[in-house]
Amino acid sequence: EADGRPTCFQETISTCRATGDLHYQTFDGKAFDFTGTCTYTLSRTCETDPTLPVFNVEAKNEHRANLKVSYIDSVTVHVYDMTIAVVRSENGFVRVNNHRSRLPISLAQGKLRLQQKGKFVLIKTDFKLKVLYDWDAHVVVELPGMFSGKVCGMCGN
Repeated sequence: EADGRPTCFQETISTCRATGDLHYQTFDGKAFDFTGTCTYTLSRTCETDPTLPVFNVEAKNEHRANLKVSYIDSVTVHVYDMTIAVVRSENGFVRVNNHRSRLPISLAQGKLRLQQKGKFVLIKTDFKLKVLYDWDAHVVVELPGMFSGKVCGMCGN
């Protein structure tokens, strides 16, 4: 409130990207390249703040034809005691707790929604976590400002 009048402010959304042969851009805009082939945490809640929703977003990186570069092979989101895995080239499908399911899907009483947006799968929660993956080489993680400084992983804190 300002001078007794309600005021409106836009919630800040931070975006992290991993593309192609693993160029990362963190939530605060820093860019770096990383070509390891393992499963990496892109972002997860790492504060023990009981008011913060708990989530973890991981990407599994694999070599393709060229051993010098690695690409995203799958993206996994752990949230609401569920595991959502999106595997490269399984367009239109996700794996919910290891069960292959066709999009769109609503889970956790509608708090978790999965749908196709163009060539991307969009995974979004009621607390404004968004994960987009194109079943190939691009992943985007968006988080609202309340997580600033309270997450860890390749996307920063």
